[in-house]
Amino acid sequence: MYVCICNGITDHAIRDAASRGVRSLEELTMRTGCGSGCGSCADLAREILSETHSASVREFGLPLVRIAA
Repeated sequence: MYVCICNGITDHAIRDAASRGVRSLEELTMRTGCGSGCGSCADLAREILSETHSASVREFGLPLVRIAA
């Protein structure tokens, strides 16, 4: 689905950028142009970035450390 119509940025492109380390909307804008036009896509782009990072933390999260008593 297109998220940023002004620059033709899809949700797939945002997820790909997030998987490559993009953490903020500002960085996403610098790398893809998403949000640099009218800005109406900013909230959805942030949400997709957040969801992508949350999913990767669940999938590749560090194990919990147990402290011996």
